[in-house]
Formats: sequence, C-alpha cells, structure tokens
Amino acid sequence: MSKFLTALIAVLFLMPMPAMAQEIVVTGTRMRSSGAEDTAGIGIRRRADFAVQRVTVYGDARDKEARRKEILDTVRAAIQLGDKRGIQLSYGDAVIQPLTLANYAEKLTFTKDEDRDDAEQVTFVVKTQLSDGNALAAIDRLTAFIKAVPGVGRAVMAADGEPGVSIVDPSQYRPQILAAIAADANAAAKLFGSDYAVEADNLATPVRWVLVSPTEVMLYIGHDLKIVPKR
Repeated sequence: MSKFLTALIAVLFLMPMPAMAQEIVVTGTRMRSSGAEDTAGIGIRRRADFAVQRVTVYGDARDKEARRKEILDTVRAAIQLGDKRGIQLSYGDAVIQPLTLANYAEKLTFTKDEDRDDAEQVTFVVKTQLSDGNALAAIDRLTAFIKAVPGVGRAVMAADGEPGVSIVDPSQYRPQILAAIAADANAAAKLFGSDYAVEADNLATPVRWVLVSPTEVMLYIGHDLKIVPKR
C-alpha cells in the first residue's frame, strides 16, 4: 500500500462524523460553499437530490393578529397540499430543515414590508425530488404547486427568486472524492517515473460544492498536491 493511499485512509478515520445530515441549498447566487474560491479540477459530479424554490407568503390585512393568522393558515394549507402532491417544505437559508404541521408556527419569522406598516411576509422553501434528473419537469411541478396553494383571506403565496437545487449531506461523499484525488495523483506520479512520489496537504478540509449544471453539483475538497522526488 502506497504512503499516499495510507494517508488518505488516515484522513477518513480522523474526520468527525456529523451529528445529523445537513441539506444544503445551491443556487445560481450561492454556487460555492463558504470559503471556496476556486473550483477544484478533481472531485465527483452527481445529480442533486432536490429541485428547490424559495417562496413567500405575503399578507396585508390591517389587523396584525388577523394578518398573521391568514399567513400561517396559508402556510398550513401549503403543507397539507404538499403531502398530497409529493412536495416538501423546508425552512432555513443555506442549510434547510423540514417545515411541518408540528413546527411551522414557531420556525417561520415574520418580516415587515419596508413600504407598509400593515404588511408582513414569511419565507421558506418548497422542493421536489430530482430522481429522474429532469430539471424542467421538477420546476414545472413546483410552479404548479405554488399556483395551487389556496391563499387564506388576503394572504398570497408566490415564488421568490430563481429555482435552485439541494444536496443532502455532502460530507457522505468524502470517500469517493478522496478516491478520485488518489487516482489522479497516482496517475500524475507515474508520468514522472518511479523516482517520484506524491505529497498531499489539506485533505481534511470540509467538502465543498459548486453548481455545474441545472441538476448537477461538483463535490470536491480543496487540497494541494505536489510531485516530489522520492526520499
């Protein structure tokens, strides 16, 4: 077993396991993970897990209590309709979590309309699985769902921004990413002959991601490889 492969295995065992799988939203405006400056050439491409669309429920009833009730009742209707149509709801920004009948009233935050004192909104995410890889069909499902949600009173639901994708637990792909790095490094070392070896640094850095197509992400680890003479 090469020293390089041994180092990769050590990295796998030293990395802490996450307490729970995180679901990460990737959009055109959030194409890279935090701290990622350049897209690595070595990584793995895979289909995202969900197509996502951020939405708002906006209400402008004069009475504050009535306004908030109409907004939350509309969210409740969206959750119930989603259960029937296979559409899931989530809350959060870069990292999202399930929005359910049990938690929606406490997890959503009301924000005021800057131009009106008697208008507020809540924002969350609707999503559908990308199991078939058809981005247009997935977006159509989300669009149809948003239009079908019945507004309560003066509350209305609408899309907010462009659709994106999400990927569940990017860190689970670390072994495959390291395998791709190892294969590339060993191939490069062979080109220089038997007197050279590979040195790798920063392999324990977090998994990063970048959107590379409407339905695919590149998962990679920011690392440094050097071809050096064997000692």
